[in-house]
Amino acid sequence: MEDDSEPEQSSWAYLPDVCLRHVFHWLDDRDRSRAALVCKKWSCTMHSGSLWRCRTITFYGQPSRARTLEFQSALWYTKKFGKYLKHLEIKLSNPYNTPFIKKFQVIMRGLLSHLGKCNSHLVSLSIKYLELDCLIWKNVVRAQFIKNLASFLKRMSNQLDYLNLKGARITLEEGCELLNSLSSLTNRSFISEINIEDFFSLHLSVYSSALFHQTMSKFHRLTILTFNYNCISDELLDILREHSSHSLCTLNIKCHIHDPHGQVVSGMSWANLAKRAPKLNVNFFFERVMKHDHLARILLVEIPVRSISLRSCYFSDPDWTMRPTLTNLLPAYWHGLQKLTLELNNDHELLDNELLQLILSCKRLLFLKVWAFLSVSFMERLLQNRAERKCILTTIKVRLCTSK
Repeated sequence: MEDDSEPEQSSWAYLPDVCLRHVFHWLDDRDRSRAALVCKKWSCTMHSGSLWRCRTITFYGQPSRARTLEFQSALWYTKKFGKYLKHLEIKLSNPYNTPFIKKFQVIMRGLLSHLGKCNSHLVSLSIKYLELDCLIWKNVVRAQFIKNLASFLKRMSNQLDYLNLKGARITLEEGCELLNSLSSLTNRSFISEINIEDFFSLHLSVYSSALFHQTMSKFHRLTILTFNYNCISDELLDILREHSSHSLCTLNIKCHIHDPHGQVVSGMSWANLAKRAPKLNVNFFFERVMKHDHLARILLVEIPVRSISLRSCYFSDPDWTMRPTLTNLLPAYWHGLQKLTLELNNDHELLDNELLQLILSCKRLLFLKVWAFLSVSFMERLLQNRAERKCILTTIKVRLCTSK
């Protein structure tokens, strides 16, 4: 007797589209393309716009065969599904010679040109660590890349909400040209988040540049701004107060020993900004800027500081002492400090008591990371105070160094 019933299908055939898209979301390009060959339904899933909203393309300086195939695949799919793209990240891994940089520039020119024509959804762009001041960037290649990027930013200026150009290491004029591209259509930019940490070349006194101030005055809805202390001046703080105080929430400020940081910034300028931007939190990241007189010029009591990171990076100076910073400067933020990171070479002075007193005085401190010369008893006392609820730390990361 013949059985006319339909053959039993796999449970995968009845999987809802939303679930199937979620499965595809976790697959890489190679597995997605193979899965798309299974059936018509899976092929349609492959072309779902939600799968292609985020993209990372890594340019490998010294690629293996596998990496080359991975790069070519990422680039091909980015162009094929570029109209769906919302978040794009470009990574430059170990660029080592001028021919590689030239190839990168040519590919980026084609990619940006294609996306500029087909995409109307891009809201996030990240291209970090370009290091345009390196010798492998020849002048012609560098100028062409900046021109192409500026043209792309101009075209995307009305929709782009996040831009990360950290580590570009660019001249003041070129940097302002790129930033001005975001406001070239209407003379105003409503982008909400910018990361220009290490954006300008080393040793530039950006804070004294009228061109930079004019450029920053075109941003009218900044929420998060990440940059270097060599950009800060009374003029910049006044610009932020006038144009972005209604939206500004976070300033992430890096201060590096090689960046100029000797400018005098008024506490009144900080106070005026904090008054107009009540949601503002400021996070400081110091690298090898450890001397008390340098820090005292920067860490003014009027600043609404939420986080401080002090990294010595093996800084060594026989006349340097950390004690005044722990006892005089940092306690001024007892009411707002939530995160503290200290990486110190303090083998010449004991800081156990001063550090513990600082921690106990900061009533909102939640995160503590310390790499320093401390005694084991310091940790015992800290944990005992935490057990007795004399502090509210939720995260403690400690590396104890000892001279013994």
